Amino acid sequence: MFGEGGKGQTLLPPVLELSVVALLRAALGPVAYLLPLLQYNLSLFLPLLQKIEPEVDKFLQELRKRVKIGVVGGSDYSKIAEQLGEGDEVINKFDYVFAENGTVQYKNGQLVSKQQPGLPVPLLLFMFLGSSKAWSLPSPQITVGLLGSHVLWLRQPGPPQAIQDHLGEELLQDLINFCLNYMALLKLPKKRGTFIEFRNGMLNISPIGRSCTPEERIEFSELDKKERIREKFVAALQREFAGKGLRFSRGGMISFDVFPEGWDKRYCLNVLDDERFDTIHFFGNETTPGGNDYEIYDDPRTVGHSVQSPKDTVQRCREIFFPERANEC
Repeated sequence: MFGEGGKGQTLLPPVLELSVVALLRAALGPVAYLLPLLQYNLSLFLPLLQKIEPEVDKFLQELRKRVKIGVVGGSDYSKIAEQLGEGDEVINKFDYVFAENGTVQYKNGQLVSKQQPGLPVPLLLFMFLGSSKAWSLPSPQITVGLLGSHVLWLRQPGPPQAIQDHLGEELLQDLINFCLNYMALLKLPKKRGTFIEFRNGMLNISPIGRSCTPEERIEFSELDKKERIREKFVAALQREFAGKGLRFSRGGMISFDVFPEGWDKRYCLNVLDDERFDTIHFFGNETTPGGNDYEIYDDPRTVGHSVQSPKDTVQRCREIFFPERANEC
């Protein structure tokens, strides 16, 4: 007899409890030696959501001929695309694109996953004789629908795939309501719209509102430097939600992110761990504690580089990957 799985499913015998991680490792051959993960906001690009400068874009494509390159950021894919290219151009210009801290993953121009740390499932073919059944593998859970000896469907439910599934509706609403109440009491020179942006793996909180103009963005940023608006907001959240498994990180000019513990930019390393890169270089500008680059910058799996501008990033990459051109302007 096989053990009973959830929702009337039957667990496969232990011999068939296959590890997707092991299968992926067996399937992967040697890959590139280095992978620079290039932070896409202030470290590669000018602020105000401007597009990548042509000379930076050209350099990155030259760099791609020597190493695998990827981008990781907290914003959703559409915002990354606004800066790096047009439409689907971005996922074809980089080997990896990790949106929303890596909870949305693209590899070689294809969407890989939008789930909690996990891995793409290789095609698994199970052939059984017998009546219609639904089987599941617990490591990770893969559900296979069978009719006789024919595979009808293959599905990986996996762990919760979005922040609302992970936190639960009660905590999520408490968090949203607290933020709305806090911002309602803030008096700023200007307020616009989109104060809370709901993303797959996080909430992005902006006291001024993300729909502000570039000029209003600068105005708020300068005020924030003096009044520490976001810093005080985060401190209030940390007090209110202590012990709830939430993390808060600053980034950019007008907002900060809220996400579950472990869902910072290190999230993307769950994919890269199984790519067998010998070295992973990370370039970011918010690399001090509390910054949204800090955790991945400080992670022992990466070689972290703190940069201040697109020019700085390009120069550091030249020194590392093009030593013969390190003195170029």
